[in-house]
Amino acid sequence: MSLAVDGLISGLDTTSLINSLMTLEAGPQNQLKARVSSSNALATALQGLNTSIASLATLANKSATIDSLDIYAATSSSATVTTSASSNAATGSLDIVVDQLAQAQSGVTAAMSEASTVDYTLVANDGTETAIIAATTALDDVVMAINAAEAGITATKIASGTDAAGVTQYRLQLVADETGRGGAFALHAGTSAMVADGTSTNMLTAPGAALIRTAQDASVTLWKGTAAEQAITSSTNTFADLLPGVAVTVSAVSVDPVTVRVSRDDAAVSSLAKGLVDSLNGVFALISTKSAVVNSTDSTGKAIVSGGVFSGDSTVRDVKQLILNAASAPVDGRSPSEIGISITKTGTLEFDADKFATAMKNDPEFVKLVLSEISSRVATAATSASDKYDGMITSKITGQESLVKSLGTQIDSWDLRLASRRSTLERTYAAMEVQLSNMNAQSAWLTAQVSALTSSTSK
Repeated sequence: MSLAVDGLISGLDTTSLINSLMTLEAGPQNQLKARVSSSNALATALQGLNTSIASLATLANKSATIDSLDIYAATSSSATVTTSASSNAATGSLDIVVDQLAQAQSGVTAAMSEASTVDYTLVANDGTETAIIAATTALDDVVMAINAAEAGITATKIASGTDAAGVTQYRLQLVADETGRGGAFALHAGTSAMVADGTSTNMLTAPGAALIRTAQDASVTLWKGTAAEQAITSSTNTFADLLPGVAVTVSAVSVDPVTVRVSRDDAAVSSLAKGLVDSLNGVFALISTKSAVVNSTDSTGKAIVSGGVFSGDSTVRDVKQLILNAASAPVDGRSPSEIGISITKTGTLEFDADKFATAMKNDPEFVKLVLSEISSRVATAATSASDKYDGMITSKITGQESLVKSLGTQIDSWDLRLASRRSTLERTYAAMEVQLSNMNAQSAWLTAQVSALTSSTSK
């Protein structure tokens, strides 16, 4: 606790004097706090840069091999036929006629108010039988049992008017879960033994029942009207690998042939190249912004020049140069500028889409070689900088965090040292006031003695 010693005898503003002395004493601690602030700011900025460079590495890896740049696009001459090409697609074309679409079997039972039995047998298209036992003959229980069996069909109870006596009637709607002929089924009211001896009832062919849709595969014909005419079927409306690596999905029957064509997707390759250059420039811009020198003034109007958080940081400078070299160095003795990727006088990259498209048209293999090599080098450089275990920037961040921890320990020690110093000063000034008080008392006594002697002599 601070001692109140202001002006007891001396009249000095001791508190202000001690505070001034403590301000001088705290100079080294304030310098440590300033270093903590700057180190935290640098660590935060480095973490942001590390994230950006890690993203760059991920993006560069997408085009780091020539195979990854073998991109093809599939198109169709009809909106009712859609296409998608995978990475193993190849150039080609094919004419198809869509004969029929895939559909799932569905039907409704005869109208009823209650089921006739609790035993049912579902017979799949391949002859597999599934026994289904309902809790009661109530239609809700029958529906629940069919759906709980998960045997490939879904049942729904649907209101169907009333009978002559006014009793509400219902039909069970039964729909296969999968399209195609393989999803065909029969639901028998009866046990498996009754199905075998023919005494069960097929609920979708009984009187009053109706088959709404038959199970049907999708079908297309290749080269229709020629000697090579070939029908292809699919349980769904999607046909895989009619052309290598190309999936074709049909949505309507056609009369005239629909042409499916696969060609090299130069636009997609160009987009990858542009994305890589944009990501590189994003990293360079971040470094440049945080390295910029800022001119400002203090409260007195005095000019202040302060550097950015990355100013003079050798690690950041080395990382930038490493990535820039990876992106701009020649490939097999030829400059990346030949495919539209060039370095500017400001140390950034520029992408010329027209030049890239021309190069892709004239020599696609060379373009893919250059782009894949640049991407591979950038991915390696970016990973070297941002690896979460031993990356250059990661190590720098770890060092800053360790420094902040060490500085914090020193600051805490200074708190104790300064508290002790303040206590010493307060005791010193308090003792001074006591001494001054004693001296004043002695002076008063001496004065009194002198006065007494003078008075006695005068008599």
